[in-house]
Amino acid sequence: MEESIAYLREQFQLPRQDIRTYSPLALAYIGDGIYELYIRTIVVGRGNRQASKLHHAASRLVKAPTQALMAEALEAEFTPKEEAVYRRGRNAKSYTTAKNATTGQYRKATGFEAVMGYLYLTGQYIRMIDLIKMGLEAVDEGK
Repeated sequence: MEESIAYLREQFQLPRQDIRTYSPLALAYIGDGIYELYIRTIVVGRGNRQASKLHHAASRLVKAPTQALMAEALEAEFTPKEEAVYRRGRNAKSYTTAKNATTGQYRKATGFEAVMGYLYLTGQYIRMIDLIKMGLEAVDEGK
């Protein structure tokens, strides 16, 4: 995957940037997309179904209340750097709101997405997958 990112940067002439210059909402923005891609990959990998059923299965896992539950379960697992990114994302002033979540859930979900974005942009793909797995297991146990 690292090769793919390097190729993307090269082809679109994207300069390398210091991750510390990204706002928490920019990290959450990329984290939202990458998390959804990973979830869709997991859902499709579990079996070929109608697109509407795939969408329903993925939607349940990418909505803010589920991400908030994952964030709560993962807080104790975060490294100090991940915890700092999570707090920055959670506390960032967002100008949008979730349709089906409380403000608290939305803020925790934004923090979770910021961590996903941070891990993706720093090339920590295995760590990202491990956190997603732990978070999904915690959500499944809470059913």
